[in-house]
Amino acid sequence: MKQLMLGNEAVARGLYEAGCSFVSSYPGTPSTEITEAVAKYQEVYAEWAPNEKVAMEAAFGACLAGKRSFCGMKHVGLNVAADPLFTIAYTGVNAGMVIAVADDAGMHSSQNEQDSRHYARAAKIPMLEPADSAEALAFTKLAYDISEKFDTPVLVKMCTRVAHSQSVVEPAERVEFSKTYEKNPQKYIMMPGNAKRRHPFVEERTKALADWAETADINRVEEGSDHSRGIITSSTSYQYVKEVCGDKYPVLKLGMIWPMPEKKIRDFAASVDELVVVEELDSFIEAHCLSLGLKVTGKDTFPCIDEFSQNLVAAKLNAAVPETGAKVADMIPARPPVMCAGCPHRGLFYTLAKNKITALGDIGCYTLGAVPPLGALDTTICMGASISGAHGFTKAQNGAADNKTVAVIGDSTFMHSGITGLVNVAYNESNATIIIVDNSITGMTGHQQNPTTGFNLKGDPCTKIDLETLCRAVGIRRVRVVDPYNLAETETAIKEELAAPEASVIISRRPCALLKYVKHNKPVRVESDKCRSCKMCMKIGCPAISMKDNKATIDNTLCTGCGVCAQLCKFDAIQAAKED
Repeated sequence: MKQLMLGNEAVARGLYEAGCSFVSSYPGTPSTEITEAVAKYQEVYAEWAPNEKVAMEAAFGACLAGKRSFCGMKHVGLNVAADPLFTIAYTGVNAGMVIAVADDAGMHSSQNEQDSRHYARAAKIPMLEPADSAEALAFTKLAYDISEKFDTPVLVKMCTRVAHSQSVVEPAERVEFSKTYEKNPQKYIMMPGNAKRRHPFVEERTKALADWAETADINRVEEGSDHSRGIITSSTSYQYVKEVCGDKYPVLKLGMIWPMPEKKIRDFAASVDELVVVEELDSFIEAHCLSLGLKVTGKDTFPCIDEFSQNLVAAKLNAAVPETGAKVADMIPARPPVMCAGCPHRGLFYTLAKNKITALGDIGCYTLGAVPPLGALDTTICMGASISGAHGFTKAQNGAADNKTVAVIGDSTFMHSGITGLVNVAYNESNATIIIVDNSITGMTGHQQNPTTGFNLKGDPCTKIDLETLCRAVGIRRVRVVDPYNLAETETAIKEELAAPEASVIISRRPCALLKYVKHNKPVRVESDKCRSCKMCMKIGCPAISMKDNKATIDNTLCTGCGVCAQLCKFDAIQAAKED
Protein backbone atom coordinates (compact mmCIF):
# COMPACT_ATOMS: atom_id res chain seq x y z
CA MET A 1 0.00 0.00 0.00
CA LYS A 2 1.40 3.40 -0.97
CA GLN A 3 2.04 5.84 1.83
CA LEU A 4 3.72 9.15 2.60
CA MET A 5 7.14 8.93 4.20
CA LEU A 6 9.87 11.30 5.22
CA GLY A 7 12.99 10.79 3.17
CA ASN A 8 14.82 9.58 6.27
CA GLU A 9 12.02 7.14 7.08
CA ALA A 10 12.19 5.88 3.52
CA VAL A 11 15.91 5.15 3.88
CA ALA A 12 15.09 3.21 7.04
CA ARG A 13 12.42 1.28 5.17
CA GLY A 14 14.95 0.53 2.45
CA LEU A 15 17.35 -0.83 5.05
CA TYR A 16 14.62 -3.07 6.43
CA GLU A 17 13.50 -4.37 3.05
CA ALA A 18 17.08 -5.02 1.93
CA GLY A 19 17.67 -7.33 4.87
CA CYS A 20 20.01 -5.03 6.76
CA SER A 21 20.69 -6.57 10.18
CA PHE A 22 23.06 -4.10 11.87
CA VAL A 23 22.83 -0.31 12.25
CA SER A 24 25.21 1.95 14.17
CA SER A 25 25.03 5.74 13.95
CA TYR A 26 25.59 8.96 15.81
CA PRO A 27 22.67 11.44 15.81
CA GLY A 28 23.15 14.53 13.69
CA THR A 29 20.57 16.69 11.94
CA PRO A 30 19.44 16.09 9.21
CA SER A 31 20.31 12.35 9.38
CA THR A 32 18.98 11.39 12.83
CA GLU A 33 15.56 10.03 11.91
CA ILE A 34 17.02 7.27 9.72
CA THR A 35 18.37 5.40 12.72
CA GLU A 36 15.44 6.27 14.97
CA ALA A 37 13.04 4.87 12.35
CA VAL A 38 14.97 1.68 11.60
CA ALA A 39 15.23 0.93 15.33
CA LYS A 40 11.46 0.31 15.30
CA TYR A 41 11.96 -2.80 13.17
CA GLN A 42 12.55 -5.73 15.49
CA GLU A 43 14.54 -7.63 12.85
CA VAL A 44 17.25 -4.93 12.84
CA TYR A 45 19.80 -4.40 15.60
CA ALA A 46 20.26 -0.62 15.97
CA GLU A 47 22.46 1.42 18.29
CA TRP A 48 23.79 4.89 18.97
CA ALA A 49 27.59 4.85 18.88
CA PRO A 50 29.71 7.39 20.80
CA ASN A 51 30.79 8.95 17.49
CA GLU A 52 30.67 8.45 13.72
CA LYS A 53 34.10 6.82 13.47
CA VAL A 54 33.06 4.15 15.93
CA ALA A 55 29.75 3.72 14.10
CA MET A 56 31.46 3.15 10.75
CA GLU A 57 33.99 0.73 12.21
CA ALA A 58 31.20 -1.22 13.91
CA ALA A 59 29.20 -1.35 10.67
CA PHE A 60 32.29 -2.64 8.87
CA GLY A 61 32.71 -5.36 11.49
CA ALA A 62 29.10 -6.42 11.01
CA CYS A 63 29.42 -6.58 7.21
CA LEU A 64 32.66 -8.55 7.64
CA ALA A 65 30.71 -11.06 9.74
CA GLY A 66 28.31 -11.54 6.83
CA LYS A 67 25.40 -9.25 7.73
CA ARG A 68 24.26 -6.29 5.69
CA SER A 69 25.11 -3.21 7.73
CA PHE A 70 24.55 0.54 7.82
CA CYS A 71 25.84 3.65 9.51
CA GLY A 72 24.34 7.14 9.24
CA MET A 73 25.65 10.62 9.96
CA LYS A 74 25.49 14.26 8.94
CA HIS A 75 28.09 15.81 6.69
CA VAL A 76 30.48 16.94 9.44
CA GLY A 77 30.17 13.48 10.97
CA LEU A 78 31.70 12.05 7.82
CA ASN A 79 34.80 14.09 8.65
CA VAL A 80 35.05 12.17 11.91
CA ALA A 81 34.59 8.84 10.09
CA ALA A 82 36.92 9.66 7.20
CA ASP A 83 39.82 7.58 8.57
CA PRO A 84 38.05 4.19 8.37
CA LEU A 85 36.15 5.27 5.23
CA PHE A 86 39.25 5.64 3.09
CA THR A 87 40.69 2.29 4.19
CA ILE A 88 37.43 0.33 3.95
CA ALA A 89 37.36 1.57 0.35
CA TYR A 90 40.52 -0.53 -0.13
CA THR A 91 39.44 -3.62 1.81
CA GLY A 92 35.99 -3.78 0.30
CA VAL A 93 33.23 -5.68 2.08
CA ASN A 94 31.85 -9.13 2.71
CA ALA A 95 28.11 -8.49 3.04
CA GLY A 96 26.90 -5.12 1.79
CA MET A 97 27.73 -1.95 3.70
CA VAL A 98 25.84 1.32 3.16
CA ILE A 99 26.75 4.72 4.61
CA ALA A 100 24.23 7.55 4.62
CA VAL A 101 25.54 11.09 4.83
CA ALA A 102 23.12 14.02 5.07
CA ASP A 103 24.31 17.42 3.88
CA ASP A 104 22.87 20.66 5.26
CA ALA A 105 22.92 23.28 2.51
CA GLY A 106 21.74 26.49 4.13
CA MET A 107 23.28 25.43 7.46
CA HIS A 108 19.95 25.04 9.24
CA SER A 109 21.68 23.14 12.02
CA SER A 110 25.37 22.98 11.15
CA GLN A 111 28.61 24.87 11.55
CA ASN A 112 29.62 24.64 7.90
CA GLU A 113 28.18 23.95 4.45
CA GLN A 114 30.56 21.33 3.07
CA ASP A 115 29.67 19.21 0.05
CA SER A 116 30.00 15.48 0.80
CA ARG A 117 30.19 14.51 -2.85
CA HIS A 118 33.92 15.22 -2.70
CA TYR A 119 34.32 12.34 -0.25
CA ALA A 120 33.02 9.84 -2.79
CA ARG A 121 35.55 10.94 -5.37
CA ALA A 122 38.41 11.19 -2.86
CA ALA A 123 37.71 7.81 -1.24
CA LYS A 124 36.95 6.28 -4.68
CA ILE A 125 33.65 4.73 -3.71
CA PRO A 126 30.21 5.08 -5.34
CA MET A 127 27.65 7.60 -4.16
CA LEU A 128 23.92 7.54 -4.87
CA GLU A 129 21.83 10.69 -4.51
CA PRO A 130 18.04 10.31 -4.20
CA ALA A 131 15.74 13.21 -5.05
CA ASP A 132 12.66 12.15 -3.07
CA SER A 133 11.42 9.54 -0.61
CA ALA A 134 10.62 6.91 -3.25
CA GLU A 135 14.17 7.13 -4.55
CA ALA A 136 15.53 7.14 -0.99
CA LEU A 137 13.92 3.75 -0.42
CA ALA A 138 14.85 2.33 -3.82
CA PHE A 139 18.42 3.68 -3.84
CA THR A 140 19.08 2.28 -0.37
CA LYS A 141 18.14 -1.19 -1.54
CA LEU A 142 20.12 -0.75 -4.75
CA ALA A 143 23.13 0.37 -2.73
CA TYR A 144 23.40 -3.08 -1.15
CA ASP A 145 23.37 -4.75 -4.56
CA ILE A 146 26.10 -2.40 -5.78
CA SER A 147 28.09 -2.92 -2.59
CA GLU A 148 28.16 -6.68 -2.99
CA LYS A 149 28.55 -6.72 -6.78
CA PHE A 150 31.51 -4.32 -6.80
CA ASP A 151 32.97 -5.19 -3.37
CA THR A 152 32.70 -1.67 -1.98
CA PRO A 153 31.01 0.41 0.70
CA VAL A 154 28.39 2.68 -0.86
CA LEU A 155 27.52 6.23 0.14
CA VAL A 156 23.90 7.40 -0.04
CA LYS A 157 23.83 11.18 0.06
CA MET A 158 20.78 12.83 1.58
CA CYS A 159 20.23 16.54 2.20
CA THR A 160 17.93 18.51 4.47
CA ARG A 161 15.12 18.93 1.93
CA VAL A 162 15.04 15.27 0.88
CA ALA A 163 15.57 13.97 4.41
CA HIS A 164 12.79 16.09 5.94
CA SER A 165 10.21 16.22 3.17
CA GLN A 166 7.48 13.68 2.51
CA SER A 167 6.58 11.96 -0.72
CA VAL A 168 4.84 8.76 -1.77
CA VAL A 169 6.56 5.40 -1.41
CA GLU A 170 5.40 1.85 -2.00
CA PRO A 171 6.77 -0.45 0.69
CA ALA A 172 7.65 -4.09 -0.02
CA GLU A 173 8.46 -7.14 2.09
CA ARG A 174 11.80 -7.75 3.78
CA VAL A 175 14.27 -10.13 2.16
CA GLU A 176 16.67 -11.70 4.65
CA PHE A 177 20.36 -11.77 3.80
CA SER A 178 23.41 -13.46 5.32
CA LYS A 179 26.86 -14.60 4.23
CA THR A 180 29.58 -16.61 5.93
CA TYR A 181 32.87 -15.06 7.00
CA GLU A 182 36.09 -16.44 5.59
CA LYS A 183 39.48 -15.35 6.84
CA ASN A 184 41.30 -13.35 4.16
CA PRO A 185 44.35 -11.45 5.52
CA GLN A 186 45.44 -10.17 2.11
CA LYS A 187 42.07 -8.44 1.65
CA TYR A 188 41.37 -7.13 5.11
CA ILE A 189 44.73 -6.44 6.76
CA MET A 190 45.84 -3.12 5.34
CA MET A 191 49.53 -3.24 6.04
CA PRO A 192 51.52 -1.60 3.21
CA GLY A 193 52.18 -4.77 1.21
CA ASN A 194 48.52 -5.75 1.10
CA ALA A 195 47.33 -2.17 0.58
CA LYS A 196 49.58 -1.81 -2.47
CA ARG A 197 47.87 -4.83 -4.02
CA ARG A 198 44.41 -3.50 -3.19
CA HIS A 199 44.89 -0.06 -4.72
CA PRO A 200 44.84 -1.33 -8.35
CA PHE A 201 41.60 -3.16 -7.49
CA VAL A 202 40.09 0.14 -6.35
CA GLU A 203 41.02 1.84 -9.63
CA GLU A 204 39.59 -1.01 -11.70
CA ARG A 205 36.46 -0.98 -9.58
CA THR A 206 35.96 2.73 -10.29
CA LYS A 207 36.17 2.05 -14.03
CA ALA A 208 33.68 -0.81 -13.71
CA LEU A 209 31.28 1.39 -11.72
CA ALA A 210 31.55 4.15 -14.34
CA ASP A 211 30.67 1.60 -17.03
CA TRP A 212 27.71 0.42 -14.97
CA ALA A 213 26.57 4.03 -14.57
CA GLU A 214 26.25 4.36 -18.36
CA THR A 215 23.21 2.10 -18.51
CA ALA A 216 21.89 2.32 -14.96
CA ASP A 217 18.24 3.36 -14.72
CA ILE A 218 19.05 5.83 -11.95
CA ASN A 219 20.89 7.99 -14.49
CA ARG A 220 18.17 8.95 -16.93
CA VAL A 221 17.52 11.43 -19.72
CA GLU A 222 14.10 13.07 -19.65
CA GLU A 223 13.29 14.49 -23.06
CA GLY A 224 12.12 18.06 -23.62
CA SER A 225 10.60 19.98 -26.50
CA ASP A 226 13.27 22.70 -26.64
CA HIS A 227 16.83 21.51 -27.27
CA SER A 228 18.29 24.99 -27.16
CA ARG A 229 19.20 24.15 -23.56
CA GLY A 230 19.89 20.91 -21.73
CA ILE A 231 20.16 20.63 -17.94
CA ILE A 232 22.24 18.18 -15.89
CA THR A 233 21.13 18.02 -12.28
CA SER A 234 20.44 15.81 -9.26
CA SER A 235 18.77 15.66 -5.84
CA THR A 236 16.59 18.62 -4.82
CA SER A 237 17.96 20.71 -7.70
CA TYR A 238 16.24 18.26 -10.03
CA GLN A 239 12.92 18.91 -8.28
CA TYR A 240 13.31 22.67 -8.67
CA VAL A 241 14.26 22.34 -12.35
CA LYS A 242 11.19 20.23 -13.09
CA GLU A 243 8.90 22.55 -11.14
CA VAL A 244 10.21 25.54 -13.05
CA CYS A 245 10.75 24.10 -16.53
CA GLY A 246 8.43 21.12 -16.68
CA ASP A 247 9.17 19.21 -19.90
CA LYS A 248 10.45 22.22 -21.84
CA TYR A 249 14.15 21.34 -21.73
CA PRO A 250 15.84 17.91 -21.82
CA VAL A 251 17.15 16.93 -18.39
CA LEU A 252 19.88 14.44 -17.47
CA LYS A 253 19.10 13.41 -13.92
CA LEU A 254 22.03 11.75 -12.16
CA GLY A 255 21.08 9.28 -9.45
CA MET A 256 24.66 8.02 -9.15
CA ILE A 257 26.68 11.14 -8.50
CA TRP A 258 30.01 9.28 -8.46
CA PRO A 259 31.38 7.87 -10.61
CA MET A 260 29.48 9.66 -13.38
CA PRO A 261 28.74 8.19 -16.82
CA GLU A 262 31.15 9.80 -19.29
CA LYS A 263 29.52 8.70 -22.55
CA LYS A 264 26.01 9.47 -21.35
CA ILE A 265 27.05 13.00 -20.44
CA ARG A 266 28.86 13.53 -23.75
CA ASP A 267 25.89 12.25 -25.75
CA PHE A 268 23.51 14.46 -23.79
CA ALA A 269 25.72 17.50 -24.32
CA ALA A 270 25.83 16.80 -28.06
CA SER A 271 22.02 16.76 -28.22
CA VAL A 272 21.55 20.32 -26.93
CA ASP A 273 22.78 23.75 -27.91
CA GLU A 274 23.63 24.96 -24.40
CA LEU A 275 24.63 22.71 -21.48
CA VAL A 276 23.64 23.93 -18.00
CA VAL A 277 24.43 22.28 -14.67
CA VAL A 278 22.11 23.02 -11.76
CA GLU A 279 23.59 21.78 -8.46
CA GLU A 280 23.68 23.02 -4.90
CA LEU A 281 26.95 24.00 -3.24
CA ASP A 282 30.14 23.13 -5.13
CA SER A 283 30.70 22.71 -8.87
CA PHE A 284 31.02 18.94 -8.63
CA ILE A 285 29.08 17.90 -11.75
CA GLU A 286 30.24 20.98 -13.61
CA ALA A 287 33.90 20.26 -12.87
CA HIS A 288 33.46 16.74 -14.22
CA CYS A 289 31.87 18.09 -17.40
CA LEU A 290 34.74 20.53 -17.83
CA SER A 291 37.22 17.68 -17.37
CA LEU A 292 35.52 16.02 -20.35
CA GLY A 293 36.20 19.12 -22.42
CA LEU A 294 32.57 20.21 -22.55
CA LYS A 295 31.42 23.81 -22.62
CA VAL A 296 29.06 24.24 -19.72
CA THR A 297 27.29 26.93 -17.72
CA GLY A 298 27.03 26.40 -13.97
CA LYS A 299 28.55 28.33 -11.11
CA ASP A 300 28.99 31.39 -13.26
CA THR A 301 25.19 31.60 -12.99
CA PHE A 302 24.21 29.64 -9.88
CA PRO A 303 25.64 30.37 -6.41
CA CYS A 304 27.86 27.98 -4.46
CA ILE A 305 26.41 29.25 -1.19
CA ASP A 306 23.15 28.30 0.55
CA GLU A 307 20.40 25.98 -0.65
CA PHE A 308 18.45 26.64 -3.81
CA SER A 309 14.75 27.37 -4.18
CA GLN A 310 12.18 27.19 -6.90
CA ASN A 311 12.31 30.97 -7.33
CA LEU A 312 16.10 31.09 -7.47
CA VAL A 313 16.26 28.44 -10.19
CA ALA A 314 13.55 30.24 -12.15
CA ALA A 315 15.42 33.52 -11.93
CA LYS A 316 18.76 32.03 -12.97
CA LEU A 317 17.21 30.18 -15.92
CA ASN A 318 15.25 33.29 -16.93
CA ALA A 319 12.05 31.32 -16.59
CA ALA A 320 8.66 32.43 -15.34
CA VAL A 321 8.33 32.17 -11.58
CA PRO A 322 5.56 29.65 -10.78
CA GLU A 323 2.65 30.54 -8.57
CA THR A 324 3.78 29.98 -4.99
CA GLY A 325 0.74 31.06 -3.00
CA ALA A 326 0.38 33.98 -0.62
CA LYS A 327 3.55 35.85 0.28
CA VAL A 328 4.46 36.11 3.93
CA ALA A 329 4.70 39.67 5.15
CA ASP A 330 8.23 41.03 5.07
CA MET A 331 7.80 42.86 8.36
CA ILE A 332 7.39 39.80 10.58
CA PRO A 333 9.75 40.32 13.55
CA ALA A 334 12.91 38.21 13.57
CA ARG A 335 12.86 35.26 15.93
CA PRO A 336 16.45 34.59 17.00
CA PRO A 337 17.39 31.17 18.36
CA VAL A 338 17.23 30.99 22.13
CA MET A 339 17.67 28.40 24.85
CA CYS A 340 14.40 27.04 26.18
CA ALA A 341 12.75 28.39 29.30
CA GLY A 342 14.23 26.53 32.26
CA CYS A 343 17.29 25.42 30.27
CA PRO A 344 19.92 24.34 32.83
CA HIS A 345 22.69 25.90 30.75
CA ARG A 346 21.33 29.43 31.19
CA GLY A 347 22.58 29.96 34.74
CA LEU A 348 26.04 28.69 33.83
CA PHE A 349 26.38 30.99 30.84
CA TYR A 350 25.10 33.98 32.80
CA THR A 351 27.83 33.30 35.35
CA LEU A 352 30.53 33.03 32.68
CA ALA A 353 29.41 36.26 31.00
CA LYS A 354 29.10 38.11 34.30
CA ASN A 355 32.69 37.24 35.21
CA LYS A 356 34.03 38.03 31.71
CA ILE A 357 35.44 34.54 31.30
CA THR A 358 36.76 33.38 27.94
CA ALA A 359 34.69 30.30 27.09
CA LEU A 360 35.62 27.98 24.23
CA GLY A 361 32.39 26.32 23.15
CA ASP A 362 31.42 23.12 21.41
CA ILE A 363 28.65 21.54 19.34
CA GLY A 364 25.24 21.24 20.99
CA CYS A 365 22.23 23.27 22.06
CA TYR A 366 24.48 25.06 24.56
CA THR A 367 26.06 26.79 21.55
CA LEU A 368 23.09 29.14 21.97
CA GLY A 369 24.98 30.56 24.93
CA ALA A 370 26.76 32.64 22.30
CA VAL A 371 23.56 34.52 21.47
CA PRO A 372 22.74 37.87 23.15
CA PRO A 373 21.98 38.80 25.84
CA LEU A 374 24.23 36.07 27.27
CA GLY A 375 27.01 36.25 24.67
CA ALA A 376 29.08 33.89 26.78
CA LEU A 377 30.99 31.87 24.16
CA ASP A 378 34.10 32.79 22.20
CA THR A 379 34.44 29.86 19.77
CA THR A 380 32.57 26.92 18.29
CA ILE A 381 34.56 24.75 15.89
CA CYS A 382 33.72 21.06 15.95
CA MET A 383 32.92 18.20 18.29
CA GLY A 384 35.46 18.13 21.10
CA ALA A 385 37.38 21.22 19.99
CA SER A 386 36.51 23.16 23.15
CA ILE A 387 38.75 21.05 25.41
CA SER A 388 41.66 20.83 22.99
CA GLY A 389 41.34 24.53 22.23
CA ALA A 390 41.25 25.50 25.90
CA HIS A 391 44.42 23.47 26.45
CA GLY A 392 46.19 25.29 23.64
CA PHE A 393 44.84 28.68 24.71
CA THR A 394 45.95 28.13 28.29
CA LYS A 395 49.39 26.86 27.32
CA ALA A 396 49.87 29.83 25.01
CA GLN A 397 49.05 32.12 27.93
CA ASN A 398 51.72 30.32 29.99
CA GLY A 399 49.15 29.52 32.66
CA ALA A 400 48.97 33.15 33.73
CA ALA A 401 47.13 33.63 37.02
CA ASP A 402 44.83 36.24 35.52
CA ASN A 403 43.92 34.01 32.59
CA LYS A 404 40.24 33.20 32.85
CA THR A 405 39.56 30.53 30.27
CA VAL A 406 37.25 27.53 30.31
CA ALA A 407 36.03 24.90 27.88
CA VAL A 408 32.29 24.17 27.73
CA ILE A 409 31.17 20.81 26.35
CA GLY A 410 27.99 18.70 26.60
CA ASP A 411 27.75 15.20 28.01
CA SER A 412 27.10 13.58 24.62
CA THR A 413 29.76 15.66 22.89
CA PHE A 414 32.24 14.81 25.63
CA MET A 415 31.67 11.12 24.97
CA HIS A 416 31.89 11.76 21.21
CA SER A 417 35.20 13.60 21.03
CA GLY A 418 36.02 15.22 24.36
CA ILE A 419 37.71 12.36 26.20
CA THR A 420 40.90 12.41 24.15
CA GLY A 421 41.13 16.18 24.57
CA LEU A 422 40.85 15.74 28.33
CA VAL A 423 43.58 13.08 28.23
CA ASN A 424 45.76 15.65 26.47
CA VAL A 425 45.01 18.21 29.18
CA ALA A 426 46.02 15.75 31.91
CA TYR A 427 49.01 14.31 30.06
CA ASN A 428 50.52 17.66 29.09
CA GLU A 429 49.63 19.25 32.43
CA SER A 430 47.85 22.45 31.51
CA ASN A 431 45.70 24.15 34.12
CA ALA A 432 42.66 24.29 31.86
CA THR A 433 39.21 24.29 33.46
CA ILE A 434 36.71 22.07 31.66
CA ILE A 435 32.97 22.46 32.23
CA ILE A 436 30.86 19.49 31.16
CA VAL A 437 27.26 20.67 30.83
CA ASP A 438 25.47 17.44 31.62
CA ASN A 439 21.77 17.70 30.76
CA SER A 440 21.33 13.91 30.80
CA ILE A 441 20.49 13.59 27.09
CA THR A 442 21.65 14.46 23.57
CA GLY A 443 19.51 17.57 23.37
CA MET A 444 20.08 19.39 20.11
CA THR A 445 19.14 16.52 17.79
CA GLY A 446 15.96 15.63 19.65
CA HIS A 447 16.65 13.77 22.91
CA GLN A 448 18.67 10.75 21.85
CA GLN A 449 20.31 8.57 24.48
CA ASN A 450 24.09 8.53 24.91
CA PRO A 451 26.59 6.53 26.98
CA THR A 452 26.05 8.73 30.07
CA THR A 453 22.25 8.35 30.27
CA GLY A 454 21.94 4.68 31.22
CA PHE A 455 19.63 3.79 28.33
CA ASN A 456 20.26 2.56 24.79
CA LEU A 457 18.64 3.54 21.50
CA LYS A 458 15.58 1.39 22.14
CA GLY A 459 15.16 2.84 25.64
CA ASP A 460 16.34 -0.28 27.44
CA PRO A 461 18.53 0.10 30.57
CA CYS A 462 22.25 -0.31 29.84
CA THR A 463 25.68 0.52 31.19
CA LYS A 464 25.92 4.13 32.33
CA ILE A 465 29.28 5.87 32.05
CA ASP A 466 30.17 7.72 35.25
CA LEU A 467 31.60 11.07 34.20
CA GLU A 468 33.25 11.83 37.53
CA THR A 469 35.05 8.49 37.65
CA LEU A 470 36.04 8.73 33.99
CA CYS A 471 37.55 12.21 34.43
CA ARG A 472 39.54 11.05 37.45
CA ALA A 473 40.65 7.92 35.61
CA VAL A 474 42.36 9.94 32.86
CA GLY A 475 44.31 11.94 35.43
CA ILE A 476 42.13 14.89 36.50
CA ARG A 477 42.35 15.18 40.28
CA ARG A 478 39.96 18.12 40.73
CA VAL A 479 36.42 17.06 39.74
CA ARG A 480 33.28 18.61 41.20
CA VAL A 481 29.56 18.74 40.42
CA VAL A 482 27.37 21.85 40.59
CA ASP A 483 23.71 22.64 40.02
CA PRO A 484 23.50 25.42 37.40
CA TYR A 485 20.17 26.54 38.85
CA ASN A 486 22.20 27.61 41.92
CA LEU A 487 24.05 30.70 40.72
CA ALA A 488 26.11 31.22 43.88
CA GLU A 489 27.30 27.61 43.92
CA THR A 490 28.15 27.75 40.22
CA GLU A 491 30.08 31.01 40.50
CA THR A 492 32.05 29.81 43.52
CA ALA A 493 33.05 26.61 41.75
CA ILE A 494 34.19 28.42 38.61
CA LYS A 495 36.27 30.97 40.53
CA GLU A 496 37.91 28.30 42.69
CA GLU A 497 38.78 26.04 39.79
CA LEU A 498 40.14 28.88 37.68
CA ALA A 499 42.39 29.80 40.60
CA ALA A 500 43.67 26.25 41.00
CA PRO A 501 47.22 25.57 39.74
CA GLU A 502 46.16 22.41 37.88
CA ALA A 503 43.54 21.12 35.48
CA SER A 504 40.02 20.67 36.76
CA VAL A 505 36.59 19.53 35.62
CA ILE A 506 33.29 21.07 36.70
CA ILE A 507 30.22 19.01 35.86
CA SER A 508 27.23 21.34 35.57
CA ARG A 509 24.48 18.78 36.07
CA ARG A 510 20.74 19.32 35.65
CA PRO A 511 18.43 17.38 33.26
CA CYS A 512 17.10 19.10 30.15
CA ALA A 513 13.91 20.98 31.02
CA LEU A 514 12.09 19.32 28.10
CA LEU A 515 12.60 15.73 29.28
CA LYS A 516 9.26 14.15 30.08
CA TYR A 517 10.33 12.78 33.45
CA VAL A 518 11.47 16.18 34.76
CA LYS A 519 9.03 17.59 37.33
CA HIS A 520 9.02 21.38 37.31
CA ASN A 521 8.21 23.79 40.07
CA LYS A 522 5.25 26.09 39.68
CA PRO A 523 5.94 29.24 37.67
CA VAL A 524 7.48 32.10 39.58
CA ARG A 525 5.52 35.33 39.91
CA VAL A 526 6.35 39.04 39.81
CA GLU A 527 5.20 41.40 42.54
CA SER A 528 4.81 44.49 40.40
CA ASP A 529 4.96 46.95 43.28
CA LYS A 530 8.49 45.72 44.08
CA CYS A 531 9.72 45.72 40.48
CA ARG A 532 12.08 48.67 39.84
CA SER A 533 12.35 48.03 36.07
CA CYS A 534 16.10 47.43 36.37
CA LYS A 535 15.79 44.63 33.78
CA MET A 536 18.38 42.43 35.51
CA CYS A 537 16.05 39.48 34.92
CA MET A 538 16.20 40.16 31.18
CA LYS A 539 19.96 39.54 31.11
CA ILE A 540 19.52 35.77 31.11
CA GLY A 541 17.51 35.79 27.89
CA CYS A 542 14.72 33.57 29.17
CA PRO A 543 11.77 33.51 26.74
CA ALA A 544 9.36 33.36 29.69
CA ILE A 545 10.37 36.85 30.86
CA SER A 546 9.34 40.10 29.18
CA MET A 547 8.59 43.69 30.05
CA LYS A 548 5.03 45.03 30.03
CA ASP A 549 4.12 48.53 31.10
CA ASN A 550 7.76 48.89 32.18
CA LYS A 551 7.42 46.00 34.62
CA ALA A 552 8.80 42.48 34.41
CA THR A 553 6.21 39.84 33.63
CA ILE A 554 6.33 36.05 33.58
CA ASP A 555 4.61 33.88 30.98
CA ASN A 556 3.15 31.05 33.06
CA THR A 557 2.82 28.82 30.01
CA LEU A 558 6.61 28.88 29.55
CA CYS A 559 8.05 29.29 33.05
CA THR A 560 9.39 26.09 34.63
CA GLY A 561 9.98 27.63 38.03
CA CYS A 562 13.76 27.18 37.86
CA GLY A 563 14.24 30.29 40.00
CA VAL A 564 17.35 31.61 38.22
CA CYS A 565 15.70 34.96 37.52
CA ALA A 566 14.65 35.30 41.17
CA GLN A 567 18.32 35.02 42.21
CA LEU A 568 19.12 38.02 40.02
CA CYS A 569 16.43 40.33 41.38
CA LYS A 570 17.87 42.59 44.08
CA PHE A 571 14.42 43.82 45.10
CA ASP A 572 12.76 40.44 45.70
CA ALA A 573 10.19 41.27 43.05
CA ILE A 574 10.33 37.74 41.63
CA GLN A 575 8.92 35.23 44.07
CA ALA A 576 8.21 31.53 44.15
CA ALA A 577 4.60 30.62 43.51
CA LYS A 578 2.30 30.77 46.51
CA GLU A 579 1.11 27.49 47.93
CA ASP A 580 -2.48 26.53 47.13
